[in-house]
Amino acid sequence: MSDAGSGPEDAPQASEHLNIKVTDNASEVFFKIKRSTQLKKLMDAFCQRSGKSRQSVRFLFDGQRVQDTDSPEIVSVPRFPAQGCERSES
Repeated sequence: MSDAGSGPEDAPQASEHLNIKVTDNASEVFFKIKRSTQLKKLMDAFCQRSGKSRQSVRFLFDGQRVQDTDSPEIVSVPRFPAQGCERSES
């Protein structure tokens, strides 16, 4: 008889991917990325999908500016559900 489901390999693991919502208060775009992915990739994809210039937006998480080289691991949030986007006035 097998002990299926009782081994350590069946223990719940932290998900490798995150579902992230990016919003500019007018629309929302959802992304699925790895925890180690640099957020520059997400920022560029958001700007491309929404037709915005990368220089005209800034990305914030919990009020802190997110840098291109940051990743969800660096931002250190186990729940990383939302990403704010605001237009900069230049």
